[in-house]
Amino acid sequence: MPQHTMKRFDEELDQLKDHILSMGGLVERAIRNAVKCTLEQDEELALKTIERDKAINAMEVQCDDLTRNILVRRQPAASDLRFIIACIKVITDIERMGDLAAGIAEGMLRTRKSPPKTYSNLEAMGEKTERQVRCALDAFSAGDINLAMKVIEKDKKVDELYKSMYREELTYMMEDPRAISSGIIMSNMAKNLERIADHATNVAEMVIYMIRGHDIRHVDHEAVAELLKSDD
Repeated sequence: MPQHTMKRFDEELDQLKDHILSMGGLVERAIRNAVKCTLEQDEELALKTIERDKAINAMEVQCDDLTRNILVRRQPAASDLRFIIACIKVITDIERMGDLAAGIAEGMLRTRKSPPKTYSNLEAMGEKTERQVRCALDAFSAGDINLAMKVIEKDKKVDELYKSMYREELTYMMEDPRAISSGIIMSNMAKNLERIADHATNVAEMVIYMIRGHDIRHVDHEAVAELLKSDD
C-alpha cells in the first residue's frame, strides 16, 4: 500500500486492515473450536462458539463503518480504491465463515442424543480449512500474491475431503436407518467446512485484485497463473 502525504489517511487504512485481521483471528478460533467441540462432544464449548459469533458480527459492523468513513471522507482512487473494494468483499467473506463455524457447533448440539458413529475426516478437514483461512488472511495482510495463489490451488484438497466424508456418511445411512439423522448433520458440518474454504479462496482472489487489479473470480485458475506470470 503506497504512503500518503496525509498521515491520518495512512492510519485509517492501517486501522481498517488491523480490524479485518482481528476479525479473521476470531473466525480462525471459531473454526478450531467448532471442530473440537464436535470431536470431544463438548457442549459448553459449542455454546461458547455459538455465542462468540456475536463478536464477529459486531466487528463486521465496525469494519463496515470504517470503510464507509474512508470512502466518504477520503474518496480514494487507484490502488487505494482497489484496497477498499477488496476490504468490503473480504469483510463479508470473513463474517460468513463465522456463521458457518457457529453452524457446525449448532450441529454438534443436535447430535448429543445420538452421536455419529465416526468423525472420520472431520478433524483433517477442519485443520486444512483453518489453514486455508489463516493463509488467506496472511496473504491479505502481506499483499502476497504467491501465497494467495497457493490458497486457491489447495482448495481442491478440501473439496476432495468433503466428497470423501459425504460418501462415507451416505454409506452409514444406507446401512443403518438409525444413522440417518446424525449422518445428515455430519454431512452438513462437512459442507460448512467446505464452504468456509471457498470463502478463504474468495479472500485470496481479492488479494490478487487488490495488488494487480485483476478480477479473477469465476476464471480458470490455471489461466490466472499464466496471467500473473505475464505481468511480471
